[in-house]
Amino acid sequence: MAEHIAVLANPFSGKGRGGRAAEEAVLHLRARGTDVRTYAGGSAADTARLAVAALADEPRALVVVGGDGTLSGVLDTVCAASVPVVLVAAGTGNDLARALGLPRGDAAAAAELALTGVPHAIDVGQVRTADGIRKFLTIAALGFDAKVSDRTNRLRWPHGAPRYYLALLIELVRLRPMTFRLAVDDGAAVSAPGTLIAVGSTSSYGGGMPICAGALPDDGLLDVVHVAPLGRLRLLRLFPLLLRGTHLTRPEVGHRRARTVTVSAPGLVVYADGERIGEDECTVSVLPSALTMMVPGESDE
Repeated sequence: MAEHIAVLANPFSGKGRGGRAAEEAVLHLRARGTDVRTYAGGSAADTARLAVAALADEPRALVVVGGDGTLSGVLDTVCAASVPVVLVAAGTGNDLARALGLPRGDAAAAAELALTGVPHAIDVGQVRTADGIRKFLTIAALGFDAKVSDRTNRLRWPHGAPRYYLALLIELVRLRPMTFRLAVDDGAAVSAPGTLIAVGSTSSYGGGMPICAGALPDDGLLDVVHVAPLGRLRLLRLFPLLLRGTHLTRPEVGHRRARTVTVSAPGLVVYADGERIGEDECTVSVLPSALTMMVPGESDE
């Protein structure tokens, strides 16, 4: 195997944190005497192309600097390779890093895992829609939460967190129960009206909101959380429980584990790893142990 390490960076992730984190990671690896080859993508398509080029040279590890969406965007390439991946979390949410116990806010410590980390196979989610197939790492959001994300992306003002809060208020005003049709594994599709459905390989999205509390990234299963139809006030009252990860005991919240989930609804919006995937209908499935990540030694039991 080649002795060099490839560093693939999205310099625009996390409002510019990606560029700074990439520089810190490369400096650390070179200070450790490592041969480093760098690749910086200016767009999602550019990053995907550079991932192919980086892996063609068979590095000992691929260091990806960016958010969950950066790694998610190159999953087809990295899952097909036998090269372990190191994530230097430099996005806004960094929920995969949370799930795997990776360093956050310390690019050098994260990059060090390329040299001293332990290989650990994790599951990868897959969403099939009319637009195609897309792999993801954390949670597929269907319903109210996806509409808030969609609204946030479409707003041009204000900037930062206030834009998300404005989107939340707009969608609360527009809140209506959705007429989901839900099929789990080999079961028949059933009517499951609700506010949202989240299908997760990990526990959190949105920077630590544990909607799928208890989900494990390496158990070969997806956690399916279904929130029943709620009014605006009841939904607002549920949020504090959601932030603490204690909402799964509520009678209006259903939770199960599955390998395949099909969901459809008029007006359904499908998001995964913070990116819009499709609409109206989707099938979410799990690819067990599809990706090898380098993690801290104490995290691998």
